[in-house]
Amino acid sequence: MKSSTPRSLVLLLTLMGVSVIVAQSPSNNGNPPPAHHHLGPPPRAGGRLGDPLPDLTQDQLNDFTNGLSQFENVVGIEEGLGPIYNNTSCANCHATPVVGGSGTGLVTRFGRMEKGDFDPLTELGGTLLESQAINPAVLERIPPEANVIAQRQTMPLFGSGLIEAVPDKTIKELAQRKKADGVLGRPALIQDITTDELRVGRFGWKAQQATLLAFSADAYLNEIGVTNRYFPTDNAPNGNEQLLAEFEPQGLPTPQDQPDSVTGKAGIDRFADFLRYLAPPPPPRATGEMQTGLGIFTRLGCAECHVPTLYTGPNKIQALDRKPLTLWSDLLLHDMGSLNDGIAQGDALPNEMKTAPLWGLRHSAPYLHDGRAPTIADAIDGHDGEAAISRDRFDKLSTAQQKQLIDFLNSL
Repeated sequence: MKSSTPRSLVLLLTLMGVSVIVAQSPSNNGNPPPAHHHLGPPPRAGGRLGDPLPDLTQDQLNDFTNGLSQFENVVGIEEGLGPIYNNTSCANCHATPVVGGSGTGLVTRFGRMEKGDFDPLTELGGTLLESQAINPAVLERIPPEANVIAQRQTMPLFGSGLIEAVPDKTIKELAQRKKADGVLGRPALIQDITTDELRVGRFGWKAQQATLLAFSADAYLNEIGVTNRYFPTDNAPNGNEQLLAEFEPQGLPTPQDQPDSVTGKAGIDRFADFLRYLAPPPPPRATGEMQTGLGIFTRLGCAECHVPTLYTGPNKIQALDRKPLTLWSDLLLHDMGSLNDGIAQGDALPNEMKTAPLWGLRHSAPYLHDGRAPTIADAIDGHDGEAAISRDRFDKLSTAQQKQLIDFLNSL
């Protein structure tokens, strides 16, 4: 059965926060609301970035607040910092325009490509270069063996709990749906370290993590240098175990991130709480101009990858239970041609990147994974691979039409 509601109207109503029930059909990307379930408006954050989700219990609000404190906590050597790390606090990187957002700082990845095979150079500390150290003697350097060097900027984390709550099945169905212009896309299949289950990845530029707890544990070790129950061993500087033994902080528990005696939660648990209950960017105000820009966005084929709306599944947390999220992403990996970073990570090949969500786009300049694009127009022109046809259509638009599209994107 096909819906009689025009696709563009459905998308605009969703943006406006109007409850709509859309019949299951190919035009709904195989991702309808649950049968007979009347969905309310998208979660709102009171018009402010950085707010918690609505409909949280008092205990959940407390977890959000405690998680925020953990996110902002500056880690010292006495808490396990290092010996190599990228920053001393999560909030130092995720701070634009508020805590939980993006950042203009770049991290460096490296590896070696030889005869079409990617070597992460794990034995030399790859693929992540930790740029700081508690002692200059252990500062990491890009090894001469590396012939692939890439930079990535910090992704915003708003609405992460909603993203986590999208069922794996939904993302897999998005990969199977018929798409135009040669667009493919596939789910990243990740062995989640926290559950030992094969899950669909959704966090990170390469969709390399499937759950917020795994994402948090990974960040604690690789960005701050704090060991935890999932990653109990410190990183050796450029793989040098002798240097690690000499400069690893002494007299600390193993792992360094220990649960407190009251809640039983460690730092990674509180970090995950903050992200789980962090609201998405407030939806833009629907206008006639937005309708025009949305129409252009759809005609160009951008929505083939930047799927406007996904839905969470049933969830014991009311704030995450069967909610729409205007994410503007299918959370799939796509062949991006020259718009890739050349790094294989998780299930992603060197030429693949996850479709970046567009919600909150107006707050996240510069654009693309390495921040190479100062403007949205530059970001569109940088698209390649499966997005090349849509990019070429954009270049053929009139100046006025390009402005209408960019104004729409700037409203997200």
